[in-house]
Parts: sequence; structure tokens; C-alpha cells
Amino acid sequence: MRVILSAALFLFASSAVHAAPEQSVTPKVRPTSAAEESSIVLAQASSNIGFQRWIDRFRSRARSAGIRDSVLNAAFQGVRYNPEIIKRDRNQSEFTKQIWEYLDSAASDTRVKNGRAAYRENQRVLKAIEARYGVEAEVVAAVWGLESAYGAFRGDEPVIEALATLAYDGRRGRFFESQLIAALKIIQAGDVAPRKMTGSWAGAMGHTQFIPTSYLSYAVDFTGDGKRDIWSDNPADALASTAAYLKRFGWTKGQPWGVEVVLPRGFDYGQTGERVKKSPAQWAAMGVRDTRGARVPNYGRASILLPAGAQGAAFMIFDNFHVIERYNSADAYVIGVGHLSDRIRGDGPIRASWPRDDRNLRFSEKQEMQRLLTARGFNTQGVDGIIGPNTIQAIRRFQSTQGMVPDGYASFEILRRLR
Repeated sequence: MRVILSAALFLFASSAVHAAPEQSVTPKVRPTSAAEESSIVLAQASSNIGFQRWIDRFRSRARSAGIRDSVLNAAFQGVRYNPEIIKRDRNQSEFTKQIWEYLDSAASDTRVKNGRAAYRENQRVLKAIEARYGVEAEVVAAVWGLESAYGAFRGDEPVIEALATLAYDGRRGRFFESQLIAALKIIQAGDVAPRKMTGSWAGAMGHTQFIPTSYLSYAVDFTGDGKRDIWSDNPADALASTAAYLKRFGWTKGQPWGVEVVLPRGFDYGQTGERVKKSPAQWAAMGVRDTRGARVPNYGRASILLPAGAQGAAFMIFDNFHVIERYNSADAYVIGVGHLSDRIRGDGPIRASWPRDDRNLRFSEKQEMQRLLTARGFNTQGVDGIIGPNTIQAIRRFQSTQGMVPDGYASFEILRRLR
């Protein structure tokens, strides 16, 4: 889970966002000299001394949160400062994937094939989960597919050590300390033994990658064995927990996450974006059709989303889109889950093409774009590197002055023109 799980932290740019396991593209680390190795050893030893002192202080805070000494002693036995965790936290790429690159992986032929196989193998439990929680089995399977490749990659990092390291030396110490205390509460409840509590380097756990606080709030015991066991090879509890989470935040059975649509010539692109909602009938009156040329059925009020601007696919998105956003707020992730669920059900690939010659902007370039837009009189209401509604509106206004389609898409071409 993201907002609730691992990538609440890192969105789809993170390596945790689940490319199909093929071949590592991580650059090889250059050999270090003896002097460098000695320096590294000394630095790690110093960090570990400080870490142990931090643990001693943390114990009192954990006790105040209700954690028993016996649990603390068992959980922290053998735990040491792990510099690799910090390296992974600090060395995340500045680039995120373009949505088409992400979807190439999220709904690849391999992931679709494996998803249909996983669905068939687990159909009985998935249908039982659907009956209880009202969340379609294919949607639950799609989350499973993106989070852990259907259970193949659940993470093998010791969660207590990872969270303690991040709480001591990470960029979000308070957040990770809250996750650490939640993890200790899970152990104290008897759901999992300390040594079996494994997950990602950021503390996300199990088949669908719950972070500890989300586990405490939303995990369920579907098998009835008295434990909410998301770590087991049996995925039932994890899959049911995902369905319970989506249901808790308003999932509507029978409503799609979204439908790929075709916009008519001369469409008013100022009507796109999540702030504008109309009924499918109102969109149809404006000429919006599905890819077969038919009107979209009345699934409820909807918005038109253009994740890659006018040159890419267009989607009519419904309330269920925003429910998946509670799992991970990145549009690419939501579309990835939705589209993968459609493919598992038997639907075909996205029909529209993508502007594959465009490249994504660095975070610093997004900030530069915001500064340049504001300087030109198109106020973005701040420079934060986030392409939100205010920045999109500023881009539209700039595009209109350039004779471009005012779709609000933050392309490299926009930045080039601003420069």
C-alpha cells in the first residue's frame, strides 16, 4: 500500500514500484580502496554507537505507547544500524517514469499473463473476498500484482531494523518512529514473530505492502485463525485486507475506475481535470465517446483525465479512481491498477498512442517551469516542483498565448519555450 503502504512514501518513481522481475539495471559500485573501506567501517561503527544510544532513549517512548519490555527485548535482539537502508532512502532517482513507461511495466504482457494465472489459482478466495467486501476480485488481484508481483517479491528486509534505522537517521524520523511503534504493537499482539516480520527497506509488508500503521487500522483475519497474517504464503489475509481498505474508503461495486474515451475535435480542454465533474450524459452531449464510439453508461459523475496531455490517452474517471488514490496518490499507479484489473478480466490494451518522444522533467526542472511561468505573469501560486491544479492552469494560459492546445500538460516543450 502506499499512502497506506510503501509508496505512500515514494510514488511510482520508487524502485519499489514493481517493475516485473527481469534484469537489474543498477549500476555496479566501483571498487573502493583500502583507505576508503577503512573510513567506511569507522563511520559505520560510529553510527552504530549512536544508534544503540538512540534505541536506549526510544525504549522509554515505546513503553509510554504501551510496548512491554519483553517485546522490546525480543524485537531489538541483534538489530543494528543498517547503512544500506539509508543509502536507498537518500539515493532515489530524481526522475520519475513517464506514464507510458510505467504502464508498459504495470500492465506488461508478462504481468497480465501472471495475473490471469494468479486469479485462476486463487479464484475461490478472491470471489469470497469480493462477496464479503464488495470489491471486484480483479481489482484486488491487480493491487497484488503491482505491489508484489502476485506475492513473488514481498521484501526480505527485517522490518524492525529498517524502521529503527530510518527513524534514527532518516529524512522522516518522526514518521518512521510512528511506524516502528506500530510494528512493535503488531508483534505484541502476536500476529507475527519479530524475525518473521520482513518487508521492503521502507517497512512495507506482505503481499500488498501494508505499512504498520495501516496494518493496525485495516488488516483483517480472513482465514479465521486468529491472526492477520499478511506474510504467509497463503495470500488470503493480505488480499482481504486490501479489499477491506478499499471498501472502507468508499469503493462502489459495479463502477469502473475509469473508461478510455475519445475527445471530439475542438474539445474545450479547460473542462479536463479532476475539479470538473459531469454526468456521462453531459460528457456525451459534448461529443465524448468510448473507444468503440458509444456513449459511456451512467456510472456516476466523472472527470476527464489526460495524464499525458492531448497527445496521449484520455480517460473518463469515476469515484472509484479516487478510492484507489487512497492506496497511492500517483495517477500513474491508479491507472496502472485499473488498467491491469481490466486486462486480467480480459479487456485489451489502451487504444491511444503516447507522446513517447517526450521526456519527463526533473524535479528541479518542474520548479524552474513554475518560476518561469510566474515571472511571465502565469502565477503558479508557489514553486514546489508539484504539477498541481494551479500549475496546470498556468500552463494552459501560457499554451493559449503560444497557439498550442491548452491541455495543461507539463511537457519538456513547455519548458523549452519558457526558456
